[in-house]
Amino acid sequence: MMTRKNSQLFILVFLGVLTAFGPFVTDMYLPTLPAMTGFFHTTSSQVQLGLTASMIGLAVGQLFFGPLSDKYGRRRPLIIAMGLFLLATLGCLYSRTIMQFVGWRLIQGMAGAGGIVISRSIAADKYSGRELAKMLAIIGAINGVAPVAAPIAGGSMADSVGWHGIFWVLFGLGILLLAGSLHFTDSLPAVRRQNARWGDVYRSFLAVIQNRRYVCYIFQFGFAQGVMFANISSAPFIMQQHYGFSPLMFSICFGINAIAIMVSAAASVKFAHSEQALYRGSVGMVIASFFLCIALCMNCSFWVYEVLLICLLSMIGLTFTASNTLAMDSERENAGVASALLGALGFAFGGIVSPLVGLGNIMVSTGILFFVGSLCSLACTRLALHRAFSMAQYYRR
Repeated sequence: MMTRKNSQLFILVFLGVLTAFGPFVTDMYLPTLPAMTGFFHTTSSQVQLGLTASMIGLAVGQLFFGPLSDKYGRRRPLIIAMGLFLLATLGCLYSRTIMQFVGWRLIQGMAGAGGIVISRSIAADKYSGRELAKMLAIIGAINGVAPVAAPIAGGSMADSVGWHGIFWVLFGLGILLLAGSLHFTDSLPAVRRQNARWGDVYRSFLAVIQNRRYVCYIFQFGFAQGVMFANISSAPFIMQQHYGFSPLMFSICFGINAIAIMVSAAASVKFAHSEQALYRGSVGMVIASFFLCIALCMNCSFWVYEVLLICLLSMIGLTFTASNTLAMDSERENAGVASALLGALGFAFGGIVSPLVGLGNIMVSTGILFFVGSLCSLACTRLALHRAFSMAQYYRR
């Protein structure tokens, strides 16, 4: 009996939606946070715990679903994740206290993590080399745009449908992804699965982190994610409170910045080698963040801030695709675990950096975080490329 194969278009659309799923789960309801304080009769800080819980869930869930997909294939864990997401979303919708909501948000984040980690594993199963780079370029572009696009989409619906309506939209998205998961033909054949006990599966984490080149790639990605989340956390305050922009104008600028990430992530496959894109993007991050840090500390005009920010985000997009490709290519035998660590580290760095932008003067703290994160990203890139081949060989490429 012939095994049914999914079309290239289905795989492309399915992986793209799975990639955007996590950020939409986290960020789409952000514009409705003030309204939720009144609904639950609580403080804004208590409502913010729902965001924190989902970030923790997105990080921890990847460490669970990654190994699960290496052991049982991609399809079954994906179906479980989507079913769990639907249950958690209903729990959020019918919560009567803020702590019930926070608990369901944790579970919702963990379920959303399944889609993110398994999407990268599916790409590594089906593609290699430049084909993998192209697929991960698309995933990287979506991954860069989704955290920015989600609040804009939520903001456009907030006045008309409220936070309940946004969660019903997420519920509908979950149903579509569950249907896609049922249609999906597993990309990891039984002969390639890890027939090991759970203890052995999690020991594979130790094997993966002993690959120092892989570790350097994922830390480069983590620091780049930290820089991006520093922008996401600070931009609403800088643009609206400091520069006096309206929510609509802020959304337009945010959208333009998202396009910069998307275009550069897609353009990274034009380089002859992913290593070149990673190195040049990392150097570009340091240069752009240095001038942006000085400009922010000197209370620059909006247009100076915006132009330099677009340059920085473009360089981040360039590194996203390259680091994802190189990391996943260096650990093909443990793709689920490798994808889990990659995604968990990215969200962990985002969770750590986001509250730091509010320390002291937000212009100064944001500029410093941009520059320090970019420097650390470049350091990880240099270490990774030294592991891959001598830098002298690299410069001759």
